[in-house]
Amino acid sequence: MTRKLLLHLTGERLCCWLWERGSLGTGPCFEHTPAGLRQFSAWLEEREDTPALMLADLVEEDFQRHLLPHVAGRAGHAMRDRRLAQAWRDTPFRCAHVQGREDEGRRDDVVLLSALTNPAMLVPWLEALESQRIPLAALYTPALLSADLLPEGARQEPHLLLVTEHAGGIRQTYFQYGKLRFSRLAQAAASPEQEAERTRQFLVGAHMLKRDLPLQVLALLPLARIATPPAASIAPLLDWRVMPLAEAAARQRLAASDNPDQLILGMAARTAPPSHYPLGVRQRYYSLWRARKSLYASSAVMAACCLLWTGANMIGYSLARSHTQALQRETHGFTTAYQGSMSSMPPAVDKTANMKAAVQIAQMVARQGPWPQAVMAVLSEALERSPQIRLTQLDWRANAPGVAPVTASSAFPGAATSPALVAPQSSMLIGIPKAPPQQVRLQAEVLVGQDDYRSVLLSMNRFAQELARTPGMAVEIEQLPFDVRPNVKLSGKAGSPTGLGERSKFTLNLRWAP
Repeated sequence: MTRKLLLHLTGERLCCWLWERGSLGTGPCFEHTPAGLRQFSAWLEEREDTPALMLADLVEEDFQRHLLPHVAGRAGHAMRDRRLAQAWRDTPFRCAHVQGREDEGRRDDVVLLSALTNPAMLVPWLEALESQRIPLAALYTPALLSADLLPEGARQEPHLLLVTEHAGGIRQTYFQYGKLRFSRLAQAAASPEQEAERTRQFLVGAHMLKRDLPLQVLALLPLARIATPPAASIAPLLDWRVMPLAEAAARQRLAASDNPDQLILGMAARTAPPSHYPLGVRQRYYSLWRARKSLYASSAVMAACCLLWTGANMIGYSLARSHTQALQRETHGFTTAYQGSMSSMPPAVDKTANMKAAVQIAQMVARQGPWPQAVMAVLSEALERSPQIRLTQLDWRANAPGVAPVTASSAFPGAATSPALVAPQSSMLIGIPKAPPQQVRLQAEVLVGQDDYRSVLLSMNRFAQELARTPGMAVEIEQLPFDVRPNVKLSGKAGSPTGLGERSKFTLNLRWAP
């Protein structure tokens, strides 16, 4: 919110301030009379869309500090609400602030309860705001806002009294280690020193401060007042420290001012903390205002996205159109060059479809033709896994199933060998329409020790099994290394110098359908 309406309510009147672009401007003040309320309502007629923040600087404000069991969530909120209702039944403006936990025992929550005990001071002004549909965002108290005015060193003091002079009187706020304990607004004509001494005596009587212990006092005063030191004879046990209002305003990034009320109002407008006291249904116009602003913001974002999307589409259309024109020019150039080259060539002998079919057939033959590379790769892998096998002879051929190769000598005995006399072969032999089956006849020998017949048979069987693992491969043992039939008579002599010799050779027939 860049523009806000600040309402400063005291016991005598209501003053209006306008926060805009980081600066605070003065407005009219209205008395606590029926005429003042009517004038205030008339003044609000032109400010319906401006959110408002109210600062209640009243004497009728009470503070209590309690230790409550540590309960989180809704149950903790309900427990604190019951404690607030027990303490102040006649006012809806009450709140509870959890300030931490105890260090020992059950580690209970330290809760500060506060309330505005005289709601009659606020209700007429709140009703006037509601009647004019002013979006009231929050209700603050200077006591809770003044904690941000403490410098870093003052937050470590066990007993600190902050003294400020406001339009409604002298406000004294007591802190323990930077945590608010209570605050009182004195409207008497006494000096700040006298009021601070009375507060010190109250703390001694309430057993919150030892009798002979000095009380640290931090006074926020304008520069004109700092030159006049406080009277030590009035309050000898008060340790006075003075901080200029200009220094406090600079720490809060606000414009320098000699009025502490403007400092508090500027803090509330710049940070906009959550409301100290609940407003209930009186905050509904602020909820409606926030929802309306959210809708406006989302509509603006959607409009910006639509504009960006439209611009991107326009740019894409322009680029696509330029690319299309470039492609059309390139296509026209290729077409012209093709027509020029074709015009100088003789008429084609065959049709384009036939040429395409010839190319497809050539590709099919190259891909599915009966080439021995694949079966040779399978055989090489098997030999690599069987180092005791040595290949001695290999015969490879491709056959079409059911078609025996016909030669000129078999068709016409005694005729001369000529391509014109050879019978037509099956197209499957060249891989049309599928790859033909291949047949391999190989002869190998087993390299084993002398007279190790068992190793010969095991090595041959392993080699045959390695080949049979190939999909589509059928392995047939045509000739064993030696005849092991029971009805055949063994011959030869074991342990001869020549060893197994020819007995270690075997022959395999491989049929592979790729």
